[in-house]
Amino acid sequence: MLRFYDTLTSEKRDFVPRIEGEVSLYSCGPTVYDVPHVGHARTALTYDVLVRYLRWRGLKVVYAANITDIDDNIIARAQREGSTEPEIAATYEKAYVDQLDRLGIVHPDHRTRATEYIAEMISTIETLLERNMAYVLDSGVYFDVSELADYGALVHRSVDDLREGAGARVEVDSEKDDPLDFALWKAAKPGEPTWDSPWGPGRPGWHIECVAMSLGILGPGFDIHGGGTDLAFPHHENERAEAVGTGVEFARTWIHSAMVNVDGEKMSKSLGNFTTLADILDAFDPRILRLLMLQTHYRKTMEMNRDALEAAGQALARFDALDRTAAAAGLASADVDSQIIDEFVAAMDDDMGTPKAVATIFETLRAANAALGSGDTERAAVLTSTVDELRGVLGIGTAGASGASQGEDEAIDALVAQRDEARAAKDFATSDRIRDELAEQGIVVEDKPTGATWHRA
Repeated sequence: MLRFYDTLTSEKRDFVPRIEGEVSLYSCGPTVYDVPHVGHARTALTYDVLVRYLRWRGLKVVYAANITDIDDNIIARAQREGSTEPEIAATYEKAYVDQLDRLGIVHPDHRTRATEYIAEMISTIETLLERNMAYVLDSGVYFDVSELADYGALVHRSVDDLREGAGARVEVDSEKDDPLDFALWKAAKPGEPTWDSPWGPGRPGWHIECVAMSLGILGPGFDIHGGGTDLAFPHHENERAEAVGTGVEFARTWIHSAMVNVDGEKMSKSLGNFTTLADILDAFDPRILRLLMLQTHYRKTMEMNRDALEAAGQALARFDALDRTAAAAGLASADVDSQIIDEFVAAMDDDMGTPKAVATIFETLRAANAALGSGDTERAAVLTSTVDELRGVLGIGTAGASGASQGEDEAIDALVAQRDEARAAKDFATSDRIRDELAEQGIVVEDKPTGATWHRA
């Protein structure tokens, strides 16, 4: 039985979808005013793996993820660069999608943009006003948190607790009834893009955007709302407040992925450790970053540094070595081992337990190598096919499919073949020279009964 940790209830709960056999999922995407960083990748990967797994389990998944394409940061960047907000948003949306493509992130069925849903946002705000959940000031329209009995429920804090820290995390306006009241619609300011509304020209507040988009695509009572833990408050709590304020059922389950620490510090621009995703993917095979992220449970803070990336690279090399060994042995595809599949499913069903699932795959890989070493090709074929099946579920592809340099691998294959020919001819001087040449490139050659294989050190 699938179970997820629900942020709203603070417990693992059996997952019962709104419609049997179908799952509706919405995750918050980025505000596109800069290049993507590793934190963006981790959030996207969490829901990528969730979608892949649910579909593998036979469920029909409708996945929506948004792009915030109008925001203070976008406006500020456009003004600095003498550009326009649509141009800035388009540039950095492309940068975001391009880098996620390198990481092998599945595209959502619906990639919604805030500016496409202005009419739905205005309609939602009108409903909130009709229900006395909001009020109008010269500066805009505001949600009245005093009208929602359980405001703060998503982060399990009282209104008084939240109010004490309001200045640090929400926009303070002395005209508002309460510091926690938040903007649904912002009145026009000189030089900013605006849309017409019943309250005059202006633009939407951040939180109302996701309410309009998620409900517009997935409908009331959709199954899962996802995002990073940094969005739980104020963004997700305010989304929830707005939806509940209209009398509409919102997300049935809330899933939040944790942050990334770079060399022991939370990744952020202010700390100067803002590592762009492109920098990481230029330096390392994208599968390495994916594997490293999967080795940490999505609800735990992930530690990222060069040592961790290199260790993940060494682990990934074992997959590639098995691929080559299996090919050299001429293994055909075979039925998978149902018991191992069950172990993998048990790990993933328990709140997407990827660390245990990855461990199961590596245990199977070791068994496959042992079977190959002993000449039991029938068992090796079953185990290798099982490894291939399960790594595919997690999106850990082969070297060629991942974008790793296939040309480099082919060159190494050619050298290993030359070495095999030299050994067969008892030309051990040439054989040793090639082994040393490969070693200088960080390539380890292993001689096995089924032929020589190689992997990166």
